[in-house]
Amino acid sequence: MRADNSKHLVAAAHHRHELTRSKAIQAIRELDAAGAPVTFQTVAAAAEVSRSWLYSQPDTRAEVWRLRNLNRRAPETSLPARHRTSDASLVRRLELTNTRNRELTEENQRLRHQLAEALGRLRHAGIRPAPEIEPSNLPRRSRSITIGPC
Repeated sequence: MRADNSKHLVAAAHHRHELTRSKAIQAIRELDAAGAPVTFQTVAAAAEVSRSWLYSQPDTRAEVWRLRNLNRRAPETSLPARHRTSDASLVRRLELTNTRNRELTEENQRLRHQLAEALGRLRHAGIRPAPEIEPSNLPRRSRSITIGPC
């Protein structure tokens, strides 16, 4: 009667599966870190596994799809996924930019009001501003001047 060696075959198959899986995961990481496109074809070639095997593995398949979709949204970038800007980060930067723009607009209006008041006080006192700061002498697009400290 022959000995039952099936447990050794199962262990060898399990070991081969884990080795192949680790090669695929390593290939995915290296492709992403290099900024190369992560597709089933590129991962299969880098890991030396078949594409059909990659499709049959739920975790590696999901990771390839995730990284492939990231590259489709931003094909001009060669940054790894961990270095790319998230949508939440972009929204926050836009909010900060809009807030800063509002602040600068308010400051600009405040300074224009101060200038108008200063010119009004000068005219009320009978003092004419220097010819270069007369509103009619200023360039058409920019009718503002710099006001020094009071």
